[in-house]
This record gives sequence, C-alpha cells and structure tokens, in this order.
Amino acid sequence: MTHSIHHDVFIEAPIERVFKAVSTPSELNQWWTQKCSGTPELHAPYNLYFTDQYNWWGQVSQYEAPQSFEIQMTQSDPDWDPTRFGFHLSFSNGKTLLSFYHQGWVENNHHFRFSSWCWALLLKGLKEYIEQGIVVPFEKRN
Repeated sequence: MTHSIHHDVFIEAPIERVFKAVSTPSELNQWWTQKCSGTPELHAPYNLYFTDQYNWWGQVSQYEAPQSFEIQMTQSDPDWDPTRFGFHLSFSNGKTLLSFYHQGWVENNHHFRFSSWCWALLLKGLKEYIEQGIVVPFEKRN
C-alpha cells in the first residue's frame, strides 16, 4: 500500500496561466524551487534545485497542455524517489481548479506528513503569485 497527498485550490486565472506556472522552470522558481531547469515536454528531465543538499531530478511523465503536468522523481530523497507529483487543471466560471497530487509514498511517516503541510503552503504561495504577483523569497517558503 502506498500513500498520497491531495490538495485542491481554486485560482482566479485562465487555465493556460496556471498551467504555465506549474510546468515552466522559470515559473516554478517563483513559488517552489530555487533554481529549476528542464523543458516542459513528455519524458524531459527536470532539475529541481533547492540547495546543494537538495539538488533533485525528475522526469516529465505526463504532459497535456493545459490540463495536466506530472513529474516522476528519479534522484532525490529516499522517501521521494518512488513518488510522482502532478497537477490536473480544469476551468469553470472564471476560475481554474488545480487538483494537486503527490503519489507513491511508501510510508505514512513524518516526512510524508511534513511534505503534505509544505505542499499546502506552497500551493497557497502559487495562488498568491498568480492572482496577486506575490513572490515569497525562497528562504521563507517552508
């Protein structure tokens, strides 16, 4: 049995804008990573750099613009390595519903629960970034 994190967030912005913010390295740097690189296309590698200690890699495992984007982790923390995270987007009544998931956690341990809390905070930051242009400095994002 594996464990999953799920969060839903309504964002007052066009679906294309939200998709760009969750799939483009320069946009990810505004709300999640310190320095991300990669190409938003299927099977492309992504470098998710947070610090020298947390210099992680993943591969785009799902890409359907502007509805879904997913990364399968390939080189990261042992708890994250078997996982994949992604975003499903839908648009209605002037809002984009972002349905986030982070699946494949082997254990429901402290790191799993802490990551769920961190994702909630980061997704709040994503919403504020898209709707209000607020960028929280990287060192204050945890």
